[in-house]
Amino acid sequence: MNPTADNDPPTDAGAPTGPGARADLPGPVAFQCVLLRRMADHHPDRVEDALRALGVTRAQMREANRRWQATMHTPRGRGVQPYRALLGAPESRTTRRIGDLTCTVLTWPVPLWPDLRFEVLTDERRGTVWNAWLVRAPGAAAPELRTAPDLAPWCCTVDEVARAFAPARPLEGSAPTRWRLACTAPGPDGTPEKLVAEFTWGLYQRRVD
Repeated sequence: MNPTADNDPPTDAGAPTGPGARADLPGPVAFQCVLLRRMADHHPDRVEDALRALGVTRAQMREANRRWQATMHTPRGRGVQPYRALLGAPESRTTRRIGDLTCTVLTWPVPLWPDLRFEVLTDERRGTVWNAWLVRAPGAAAPELRTAPDLAPWCCTVDEVARAFAPARPLEGSAPTRWRLACTAPGPDGTPEKLVAEFTWGLYQRRVD
């Protein structure tokens, strides 16, 4: 399964409804709507604020996500082309060694989160995407994560939580665009707490323990 394909409720899979549902959006705006669609499951108020900042309706968000899911379930949805189609040329292109494998790392800015970048790890020779999520932008200050209460929605990424509360154990997420980490962090009084952190598109959403 493609790591960024997801399933939506029937209301998104069927014909779009509501004012502005069929309006085309600029590619980067449409992609941010795709990111927000899954985050709305846990933080609808935050997503409403983000949609207002983008000048987008909920119907447009759902339609952008419907189109994305349709693309990701076609043969061309297995590679990096869907990301390029919406986001344009990447801001950076580097290589990264992971074990015995070398992958291409592409990143794009995300205006809703200026301190983050959307990162895609791809094997361009085989036309496959290994991973796609939000990461901290180079040079941007990361949040100080010392205790469990420091985990606030949308404040940190998978890598940041894994480093702050090492050792962290990855768990299967509840959807292809979700990740979970099991770790131990000091509670408010300093007593260690076992917790499971859930992320959507690599961005922290909530505790599920």
